[in-house]
Amino acid sequence: QVQLVESGGGLVQAGGSLRLSCAASGRTFSSYYMGWFRQAPGKEREFVAAIVWSSGSTAYVDSVKGRFTISRDNAKNTVYLQMNSLKPEDTASYYCAARRYLGVVVTSTLGYDYWGQGTQVTVSS
Repeated sequence: QVQLVESGGGLVQAGGSLRLSCAASGRTFSSYYMGWFRQAPGKEREFVAAIVWSSGSTAYVDSVKGRFTISRDNAKNTVYLQMNSLKPEDTASYYCAARRYLGVVVTSTLGYDYWGQGTQVTVSS
């Protein structure tokens, strides 16, 4: 049974940092890429960042470039999202997801094979 389990969310003041983790299990993800998405109340789920499991290539939405860093630990089968200089507009539920890598990172929510249950990030002003 494939599982993606997020952790690391919480309440932080603006300007602070959090590190989210996504522990993957149940299959080999070497041919996949892992994405982080977020969804604020009343808004659509949006792409945040992605990393190709095999190569480590990354992609980010413009609004988080220079503040967020995605990384992976192959030995632990875990993907991380380091979030620095957090802003109130970063407040959302954050989800990790996995999709088979066919040469391009898809930034829509369509086509992802597996999703985690989400972790809440709240940034106070």
